Amino acid sequence: MNAIVNAKLIYQDEIIEGKIILFDKSIVKIADNVNLDNIEVIDANGNYVSPGFIDLHIHGSGGADVMDATPEALELISSTLLQTGTTSFLPTTMTMSKVHIDNALQNIQLHGQNVTGAQILGVHLEGPFINVSKHGAQDKAYIQAPDRALINDYMNEVKMITLAPEVEGAESFIKYLSEQYPHVILSIGHSDASYEKSKESFSWGVSHATHLFNAMNPYHHREPGIIGAVFDSEVTCDIIADLVHTHPSALELVHQVKKDKLLLITDAMRAGCMKCGTYDLGGRKVMVEANKAILEDGTLAGSVLKLNDALKNMTTLTSMTVVEAVNAVTKIPAHKLGLKKGEFKVGYDADIVIFDEKFSIISTIVDGEIKYQRQENKG
Repeated sequence: MNAIVNAKLIYQDEIIEGKIILFDKSIVKIADNVNLDNIEVIDANGNYVSPGFIDLHIHGSGGADVMDATPEALELISSTLLQTGTTSFLPTTMTMSKVHIDNALQNIQLHGQNVTGAQILGVHLEGPFINVSKHGAQDKAYIQAPDRALINDYMNEVKMITLAPEVEGAESFIKYLSEQYPHVILSIGHSDASYEKSKESFSWGVSHATHLFNAMNPYHHREPGIIGAVFDSEVTCDIIADLVHTHPSALELVHQVKKDKLLLITDAMRAGCMKCGTYDLGGRKVMVEANKAILEDGTLAGSVLKLNDALKNMTTLTSMTVVEAVNAVTKIPAHKLGLKKGEFKVGYDADIVIFDEKFSIISTIVDGEIKYQRQENKG
């Protein structure tokens, strides 16, 4: 049994002090007074303690990419993410050849449960069922019409699919998956759908929007498009709060409109937590400089955002509170995925993060075990 004391505990949508959190592999108790004999005590030293962060959209980190399709790549991403407070994630595929996608899905199916750092929760399939006109950094040569055959063997692993509902075959694909696999989050993204088509797709089963504002038509007062439809509905959405993909004003706007329907994601590529330089994403050359990742033609190519930095940006540049920001990477995504994570409730997984006022990660705990500890400077 373990206990965390002296914490600013993010608990039941509040920041409370004086409570002790008891846990083993799961949360055992939140209490005022506990007999700490024979219990391993972790002193938070007055820092924040929250559930572990969940990233629903990440392609890579630490020099590895999901499309590398090797167990070593998954392990490197998993272990690297611990320093960002991320305790679980959806490895996200790219629009590439059917063989490349199949290899990546098969690798996660066979090896995803063996990683020793942040847990793999399943797969986020970003493409290839998207609109050619909004391909972004995805390779449009491999875009295809929605086809269940591509994913039939991996429906236990697939937890999220980003697609364009206006493309041919999307309606029947969405309706089928919504009925047969209600656990799969169907998300509108890389799309040029009109306001009306977007709203219609929500009735088919689309319940989320991928990296709002990016790789979609812009909001216009006569053509509100996808953004207008998301604002006028109860669907959830996520956003890349790296100050490259989105201006602080846009971050504030979506926070004000969506409130507890907003999630924070990174969309990070293999250069995440790495130095500036030349990398690749989906087989395409990417230059990384000053926290910005771009293709040779200047197109944004994912991000190098860390999830803890997304929290810092939202709490310093918008009116989002610490509790709201933490919920956007814990409780809200966990609820979206139907997981017993993201909250300090008895029986929920003991995925825990300790971080300071600047959102620098001090400790990351996965399944009750300390997996990352910040090295303090000496001297």
